[in-house]
Parts: sequence; structure tokens; C-alpha cells
Amino acid sequence: MAQVEITHSELHSETRLLRKNRWRHLRKNVSLWTGAILVAMVIIIAIFAPWLTPFSPIQLNYSAILQAPNATHWFGTDELGRDVLTRVFFGARTSMEVSIGSVVISLVIGIPVGLLSGFYRGIVDEWLVMRVVDAIQAFPFLILSLVLAAMLGPGIRNATFAIAVGYIPVFVRTVRGQVLLEMEKEYIQSARALGARDWRIMLRHVFPNITTPLIIQATLAVASGIVAEASLSYLGLGAQPPTPSWGSMLHTAQGYLTEAPWLAIVPGIAIAVAVLGFNLLGDGLQIWLDPRKRRS
Repeated sequence: MAQVEITHSELHSETRLLRKNRWRHLRKNVSLWTGAILVAMVIIIAIFAPWLTPFSPIQLNYSAILQAPNATHWFGTDELGRDVLTRVFFGARTSMEVSIGSVVISLVIGIPVGLLSGFYRGIVDEWLVMRVVDAIQAFPFLILSLVLAAMLGPGIRNATFAIAVGYIPVFVRTVRGQVLLEMEKEYIQSARALGARDWRIMLRHVFPNITTPLIIQATLAVASGIVAEASLSYLGLGAQPPTPSWGSMLHTAQGYLTEAPWLAIVPGIAIAVAVLGFNLLGDGLQIWLDPRKRRS
């Protein structure tokens, strides 16, 4: 009896030590905190854009065309007299809507496909699912998104779907690989020996143990989604005028690089900050949540 009590005490102490080490690493995780601050800033701007500026992102003002940064328009105006900072704020909405929306769609499709494929394996997994995944991933992500967007036509919804298609194979492969690793562990065999149904094993035992790489992959995918959305909008395949988009703002700015360089600088910085934020957040989460990265 005493031995059992000592064992429980040791386990409790070890658990507390692991938690303490984890929170200590969290406090020292500069990448995570920097990324979280940048991401929070971008999301707050996207949500509260109408209350952060007194100007309209689409209303024309021909008396203020191509004004340099001044006390009224902190980052100048564009070729139609619209406030550049306001359009950048509202452009954050477009960027977040497309990038996060595409990741959500790909997760909704990729998780169950990867889960079922890795759990049951067999001919369907090897000769159907993985062959389709390999075929899609044979195309560069951005090229595939451009082709699909061109086929579907311009617009935010079509751009979101086009980007999501490129992400689905990534999440299918990620989930499937993690499921295959989990299926080799003893607790799966124990659950089956106790008569647990397949769906219960997948949802209650396997899925909770594969969420860490999914969270990391999804965060990094949002970063590349921001670049993809900007690229599609730059080429006229994403958000359509007068909807503000960082990519379309860069497209317009290319005709005024010498006359009004702020038209390109401001949305360019916005894209860089957003992408950097999500990349740092993803790297920080990987360091914090993955013990192997933490030890290295």
C-alpha cells in the first residue's frame, strides 16, 4: 500500500514538473509571442476596421487624388482619392477571409479523408486516396491555385476554393501520416481488445493525439494563403473592385511607383507583417508543443 502511495506521489510530481517546464519554455518562446502579437494585431484590424478609421474604403474623393502622407491621410491617398490606410485595414478583412476560410475548408475535407485512409489503409488508401493526393501535389501550390481560379472565374469565394484545393492534399498527408504512427501504439490494440468500435477509437483516441501537427500546419498554411490571395488579387482573379485587397492595391500601385511610392509600400508592408506573424506563430507553436523541437 505504501509503495502505491509513493508511486502516485512520484507520478504527481513528474506531472507537475512537466507542466512547469512547459510553461517555462512558453515564457521564453520569443517566436510564439512575437507571432501571436502580430497575428492578433492583424485580426483586430480586420475585425474592427470600420471603427479604426473615419474614411470609406470605396468612396471616391477627386479633390484628394494621390496626396502624399499628411496629417489627414497618414499614408496618403490613391489614384481615386481613397485613403490608403483605410483600404489596407479593410484589405486585412479580405486577406483573412480568404486565407483562413481556405484552411478551414481544407481541414474539413482533409481530416476525415486522412483519418479514414490511415486507419483502414488497404487498396483504397494506396491506389485511390494517395494517388489523387500525389497527382494534386505534383503541381506547385500557387500555380494550381491560379489555374483553378482562372477556370472558376474571379471573386473571393472562387479564390478561397481554389486555394483550399491546394491545401487538401497537405492535410490529408499530414493526418494520414500521424494516424499511421498512432496505429502502431499499444493503446490502440488495447482499445480494440476491449471491444471499442472503430469510430470511437478514431475520434476518442487517435484524433486527439494528432491535433498538434494539425494546429502547426494550419497556422503555417494561413501564411501561405495570404500570399496566394494577394497573388490572385494582383492578377485580377481574387477580390474585385471596389473591394479592397492588398494584392489589387499592389497591382494598381505598379503604375505609380515613382509618383506615389506609398501606394506599393503600405500594402507590401501589410502582407509582410501578416505572413511573418503567422510563420513565427507556427514556428513558436512547433517549438512549444513538440518536445523534440523543444529539446533541440
